[in-house]
Amino acid sequence: MSRKYRDGLKKVPANYQPLTPIHLLSRSALVHPERIAIVHGDRRITYKDFYANARRLASALTNHGIKPEDTVSIMAPNIPEFLDAHFGVPMTGAVLNSLNTRLDAKALAFILDHAETDVLLTDTAYSKVIKEALSISSRSPLIIDIDDLLSSGGELLGRLEYKEFLAGGDPEFVWEHPIDEWQAIALNYTSGTTGDPKGVVYSHRGAYLNSLGNQLSWVLGEHPVYLWTLPMFHCNGWCFPWTITATSGTHVCLREVAVNAISAAIINESVTHFCGAPIVLNMILNAEASVLAKLPRGIKAYTAGAPPPSAIIKGMEALGFDITHSYGLTEVYGPCVVSQWKDEWNDRPEDERAALKARQGVRYITQEALDVLDPETMQPVPSDGKTIGEIMFQGNTTMEGYLKNPETTEAAFADGWFHSGDLAVKHPDGYLEIRDRAKDIIISGGENISSVEVEGALYQNPVVLEAAVVAKPHEKWGESPCAFVKLKPEKTATEKEIIDHCRNQLASFKAPKSVVFGELPKTSTGKIQKFVLRERVRNLIVGS
Repeated sequence: MSRKYRDGLKKVPANYQPLTPIHLLSRSALVHPERIAIVHGDRRITYKDFYANARRLASALTNHGIKPEDTVSIMAPNIPEFLDAHFGVPMTGAVLNSLNTRLDAKALAFILDHAETDVLLTDTAYSKVIKEALSISSRSPLIIDIDDLLSSGGELLGRLEYKEFLAGGDPEFVWEHPIDEWQAIALNYTSGTTGDPKGVVYSHRGAYLNSLGNQLSWVLGEHPVYLWTLPMFHCNGWCFPWTITATSGTHVCLREVAVNAISAAIINESVTHFCGAPIVLNMILNAEASVLAKLPRGIKAYTAGAPPPSAIIKGMEALGFDITHSYGLTEVYGPCVVSQWKDEWNDRPEDERAALKARQGVRYITQEALDVLDPETMQPVPSDGKTIGEIMFQGNTTMEGYLKNPETTEAAFADGWFHSGDLAVKHPDGYLEIRDRAKDIIISGGENISSVEVEGALYQNPVVLEAAVVAKPHEKWGESPCAFVKLKPEKTATEKEIIDHCRNQLASFKAPKSVVFGELPKTSTGKIQKFVLRERVRNLIVGS
């Protein structure tokens, strides 16, 4: 075998540096030092100071003994300190573990133990649950309290407050590249609805590529003003702490996601972009008319987390929002599939445009392979928009694996593909469209019913605010759809009216056979918790 392209050609610092998103901040600080990087209430932080704060954090952590592969956990809302951590922690070679702020003490204690947390940065608003978690946990991490001026208060749990801790760090701290771009940069835990949470490990390489993939797929442009409605703890904010920094954009922080706070930030800070689950879009869509009247048109929203009903996309675009739909999972760094819009669709009827946007779409430029495969044969399903298979991934923006969980990792990567567990069809143009999670598909009389399709029909009803559909045992058909519905304020409907509406939208066998009205349980990122609804169905049957 010829060696002409190997002999004498070597990786040296001049021609090879491991990929890492840390560089994205150092570049923006160099090019736009005085540009506003972060807005938080009355605070305005320039890129020069953002970079200095991240380096101070890295220096202070190093001074306290933090080294590569140690774990730094953070429990905080979307505040500047969380952005510091996305750069300062990996500058030390340590791994950033973002904690879900809505978890209970038992789940948090499990994560602190499993991640082997060495340092815990914690906002005082969560001191009660963190204190309880620490009493259960076997770990005794260094605790750094974040006493944010906009916080509602809380107890100081450690010996140092964040500003004091930062003051002990060097703003000129010289950080080093990761030795290997495969080195872990972040650890994110899945929701754990069917057992203990699983720790998903991200690499510097994957984080860097998906950060740029966001920019290439959504086309953010230069200097976007980005509102943090999406939790930074969720897949590292879908990698947007790194993405927005790469564009030298402005991060507008938001401690709490509420319609009035969102609208005030959009107006006061001239927001151009935000990300959020469909539940956030629905919240805006159903805000009071006086709030909606103040919002400017042309704001770009990126939505993912659950398949958005086309009715929500249609409604938001009628208000002047420009919606882009994406898809992903924690295991693939958040979004890495996008419903890429084509100019030739601009003249399609309004309902058709909304339906096209509701599809999950095609892979990011930075994701190597995406397909819908038959999980038994591992062959691609036909591109007919009908045949259901499982969405699978290959590429550099797929997780390294599950921490300390080799068997589950091996199963997830069986046959050389990451198995998502999401069921979808592939349209003739190659665009994917989710039909359901494998565990959420409803099998009635041998026919597969997509809960997502039924939910889409429910959202077409003008009285429905939120909806979810799960399987309910049926004597004749095996399973039938059971709809859980929350009505809009001051709206009414009977079970029969909801069922009749669905029958007008769908084949009759797909329509719900029963309807339950009331509040719907949700995760911290706005996903409806179907496992809770399935338990409610079981309780309804037991009690009947």
